[in-house]
Amino acid sequence: MRTRRSFLTAAAGLALAPGVLRAQSGPYPNRPIRMVVPLPPGGSPDYLSRLLAERLPPVLGQPIVVENKPGAGGTIGREFVARAAPDGYTLVMSESAHVLSASLGAKLPYDPIRDFEPIALTGVIPFVLAVNASFPAQTLNEFIAAAKARPATLTYGTAGIGSPHQFAAELLATMSGVQFVHVPYKGSAGIIPALLANEISFTIGAVNSLLPHFRSGKLRALGVASSNRSAVIPDVPTIAEGGPLPGYAVDIWLGVLAPAGTPRTIVDRLNVEINRVIGDPQIVRERLLPVGLEPVTPGSPERFLEVMKSDLEKYTKVARDAKMKAE
Repeated sequence: MRTRRSFLTAAAGLALAPGVLRAQSGPYPNRPIRMVVPLPPGGSPDYLSRLLAERLPPVLGQPIVVENKPGAGGTIGREFVARAAPDGYTLVMSESAHVLSASLGAKLPYDPIRDFEPIALTGVIPFVLAVNASFPAQTLNEFIAAAKARPATLTYGTAGIGSPHQFAAELLATMSGVQFVHVPYKGSAGIIPALLANEISFTIGAVNSLLPHFRSGKLRALGVASSNRSAVIPDVPTIAEGGPLPGYAVDIWLGVLAPAGTPRTIVDRLNVEINRVIGDPQIVRERLLPVGLEPVTPGSPERFLEVMKSDLEKYTKVARDAKMKAE
């Protein structure tokens, strides 16, 4: 009798198993979502991740847990996400460095295009060419003339080999026909103190870190590296305008990606909700512009993929022309 009862109990369990599994899986999402930031706390990727973690739960019905996984220039965090289950519960807030390392020919433990599912672009960090206030050039045109008059003497500071700062400066060098001397620092923290102390001639760095020094008059902005002028410093022309160097543009983007193979229904759901947040005029006015982040026009995952592929091709050429190599 016990054997028969055990059999019936097991059979009932098997009969219920599909229903139980369906209930456990349920509609997406039915448990917390992890947002990996491949950099330390405090930067723009971290800031945007926490903004989404604040604004998305009311519509998704689940919390978003921001987890910083810094190391190896962001490679550790991105590898973690590339190897995660493609179920929509592990995402990464990445930035242009996602493809810049590959542009240098670095041996990465993932493919930046093939191993990720783009979801949505979330913002742009305007980069600006900045000099010490004592530098004689008042315009970008005068700066280029000074560089040509003193070949290979002007120095520029970056956050390291393969950083956006270096790509921006080397693209400027290639397009203007000048030579600069690269001074890499271990991260971006050393750049501004060096520029303030006149230890380097210039940098092309994030406007949000440079802005206080523009306002104090200690540093001077000569040109915005992005495709468009920055809303934060609207009177400063782009490098393309000021050179003039038509076609010059270094757009440092941020965006959310998932592991490759994440179901399209999940990707589309997240795309819609993230676009809703970053496209909200109040969010743009009160949360993005004050910290030097430019909004992006809400777009599709396909648009994000096109940006990544285009950047990979563009910066591979910049690295080749400038003879840049991975460390």
